[in-house]
Amino acid sequence: MIRAMYVAKTGLEAQQTRLAAISNNLANANTYGYKAGRAEFEDLLYQNVRQPGAQSTQDEANTLPSGLQLGTGVKTVGVQKLHTQGNLIMTQQQLDVAINGKGFFQVLDQNGQIMYTRDGSFQLNQNGDIVTSSGYLLEPNINVPQNATEIMISQDGQVSVRVPGDIAPNVIGQIQLATFINPAGLESIGQNFYRETQASGAPTVNNPGTEDAGSVIQGALEASNVNTAEELINMIEAQRTYEMNSKTIAAADGMLKFLNNTV
Repeated sequence: MIRAMYVAKTGLEAQQTRLAAISNNLANANTYGYKAGRAEFEDLLYQNVRQPGAQSTQDEANTLPSGLQLGTGVKTVGVQKLHTQGNLIMTQQQLDVAINGKGFFQVLDQNGQIMYTRDGSFQLNQNGDIVTSSGYLLEPNINVPQNATEIMISQDGQVSVRVPGDIAPNVIGQIQLATFINPAGLESIGQNFYRETQASGAPTVNNPGTEDAGSVIQGALEASNVNTAEELINMIEAQRTYEMNSKTIAAADGMLKFLNNTV
């Protein structure tokens, strides 16, 4: 009974972690570029009372077909980010840019380190530089002239503007996208940003439309890939599993009480 309590305890902890991941997904259901997280588990070590395949008698021909292995519970091994494409929302704003593919925008933090994001809700700062909604510069930097009347971004990431007196648009910069061999290995640091890690691998930087980077779409934003209906089902499932583990503890406690009362 004591074993059952400790095993059920690990189940309670696992479902708490799963529920925390689900709640974070639901909280960010309307966050641009957000990628849903999925809690992943593995079973813990086993106590081998009888090893599968061991001899059951002195006769070497008789072996145990299954053995006797007692599990010790479950452990959370990670929360994997699911980097599937989110729906595109048309906004008609000149500086809203969505990625249709696997790429990430590159952004410089306050220390000049590169961060990565799928959130393309860009704006202009006081100097005319294209920045994120948090004020971080897009990398490579693109500066929009003050007299620009229109900003145009092609699917291959070329940024052009129209200025008074010029018939043809003027090219002012090029948006580049970074791709990773394992985007699930990126470190989430908040504010819709990721950092490179050893698990993600080094980034491959290309212009949109080349390799697997994907294309960019002006006047659109990528919605989160959270499926709210699926998350609600997962939440109910996690709740029911938590209840079953708690009932296991209650049942083991009741058995111990029965033993104590009969001794």
